[in-house]
Amino acid sequence: MPVVATPEKLQAQTPSTSAPQDRVAVLLMGYGEVESYEDFANYNEQALNLLTAKFAPVPAWIYPPLAKLLALFDRHEWGHQHGDFISPHNQIFENQRAGIEKNLQAKWGDRVQVFKAFNFCAPFLPEQVLAEIKAQGFDKLLIYPLLVVDSIFTSGIAVEQVNHGLVKLADSGEYWLKGQRYIPSFYNEPAYIDLLAQLVIEQIATDLAVAHLPSQTGIVLLNHGCPHKAKGFTSGITESQILYDLVREKLIHRYPLISVGWLNHDTPLIEWTQPDAKLAAENLIQLGATAVVFAPIGFATENHETLLDVDHIIHGLRDRHPEVTYRQMACVNDRPEFLEMAAEWANPQIAALLAEKAIAIDFNSAKSHSHHHHHDHSHHHHHH
Repeated sequence: MPVVATPEKLQAQTPSTSAPQDRVAVLLMGYGEVESYEDFANYNEQALNLLTAKFAPVPAWIYPPLAKLLALFDRHEWGHQHGDFISPHNQIFENQRAGIEKNLQAKWGDRVQVFKAFNFCAPFLPEQVLAEIKAQGFDKLLIYPLLVVDSIFTSGIAVEQVNHGLVKLADSGEYWLKGQRYIPSFYNEPAYIDLLAQLVIEQIATDLAVAHLPSQTGIVLLNHGCPHKAKGFTSGITESQILYDLVREKLIHRYPLISVGWLNHDTPLIEWTQPDAKLAAENLIQLGATAVVFAPIGFATENHETLLDVDHIIHGLRDRHPEVTYRQMACVNDRPEFLEMAAEWANPQIAALLAEKAIAIDFNSAKSHSHHHHHDHSHHHHHH
């Protein structure tokens, strides 16, 4: 009889009597971007597996060679065309994490901690970060996709990876996680909509209003491009469209020339959301825009799409319409008012997690549970 183990076990459990065990790990999720060109092939392979697989008819064996090929294009674009561009995305995302944590801890103290995970970048892959969260003794998790403001498709990858990580970290018998919550998207959050509109208005006021009439000021509101057919996955078009409509509504009375512009990936065989950002700007210029502002609304964090892709589009437009003025706006990034609202959106979910009785979930019982349910049903039947 292992007498020695008992005091040790008691000792390990004493904290839970005063319940500091009740802590919530908030997991902010973004793509992450490579900071060394050597990592491109690996990054692309992860992205192809998780994203492209859901909408492109591509056999799995193609991923590794395709990832290497794409890496060559990436290196050319980032290295040669953009003077050895290194994405600021990871640093901005870290600032967002720290800022949101600071706001949350002002309310909850150290019962809440914010972690970041990147879909495609070690050492912050979801399973690596979940292992850290588990090691630190958290048993409640709030999954919070932050980068892209569409909903189910991109955020679904976040959930997919969390689930994959949890399976790998499962102990026999009981799950270490006792509570979970999720923030699907903030596409319709009034505070976010107001901030986006405000930023556009400020940009035009400080920069363009002196030389361009409001009716000549074109605004392209940039959304994350979505494939129309994604093997039955809902791909975030609905949420992104609503986001665009809400921001447009705030601006349209002042500035009549507004269009959505989707930042699509030009993948062959895929039908993407239209108009893309370039076409959107062309259309506004045709309607008499003498200035065009590109405002990213579908991305909360700067990344190569909002930086390089938009830059390419502006270069192309300048060649064709040199008389037009172009402005490229930043994402909300780590603006204090955004970090405050992002923390605010998490508060109700954290409160719910802290209030919930911890439920022990034993995944071995899943099979017997379904069997048991079936048995109950037939039993019920006999009574009739």
